[in-house]
Amino acid sequence: MMESHAPVPRLSFSGGVARESQRSLPAEVAVALSYNGSTHAVMMATPADLPDFARGFTRAEGIAAPEEIERIDVVETPLGIDLQIWLEAGAAARQAQRRRSMAGPVGCGLCGLESLEEAVRAAPKVQGALRMTPAQVMAAVADLPKHQPLHDMTRAAHCAALWTSNGIALSREDVGRHNAVDKLVGAMAQTADSAALILTSRVSIDLVQKACAAGFSVLIAVSAPTAAAVQMAHVAGLTLIANARPDGFDCYTHPHRLTDPKEVAHVA
Repeated sequence: MMESHAPVPRLSFSGGVARESQRSLPAEVAVALSYNGSTHAVMMATPADLPDFARGFTRAEGIAAPEEIERIDVVETPLGIDLQIWLEAGAAARQAQRRRSMAGPVGCGLCGLESLEEAVRAAPKVQGALRMTPAQVMAAVADLPKHQPLHDMTRAAHCAALWTSNGIALSREDVGRHNAVDKLVGAMAQTADSAALILTSRVSIDLVQKACAAGFSVLIAVSAPTAAAVQMAHVAGLTLIANARPDGFDCYTHPHRLTDPKEVAHVA
């Protein structure tokens, strides 16, 4: 199995002195997602937690429900990794209707889509019962760095984390922010209606689509959203919190899920 990171030589300049050293950097390989023998997409991703990636991508893209996946085969090739995902007949037929061919950088989750309508498809409506206090939002963001071992080692990986009332319960990392979300969704054992999704990245419309498809009703990000992401979150009923830090945050949509009126008055 391929390693998720590797040491790379470097020449570091600091204080007027150059030093030879090594730094661990995240691995990035071509990962094909194939359904019933036909390639659907090719992503550049970190070669870790790949079955999670396959399940999460399948669910977050609305291709199939977890119970419609018959099996996942991880096949290494000289050029990369082929995730061979085998779907039940009904799901396979649906997947064929919205197939996309995609080969792009890790920063892009929409490369190669065959129609603009598909790229801006409406996010599923969310109704989750989760409520959070502002103190919980800030505590969750403060706790996030403890769940980023690959980032600590490389300083070049995004993280997606699952927060419940007991704190951060699960996290996944990848060089691609979309890949990190897919891996997290694929690894989740519980439903997302009582959990929040925390991201180390900016929020674009495709991440709102993925969050809603997975059933999250609260999305927290340490960076800013796009205007289109805010509008999509508003229509979908998703509480979108961004620019989150241990000492504050911005709530862009549906602040009713923040439960202390005294604390949220300045962000609502």
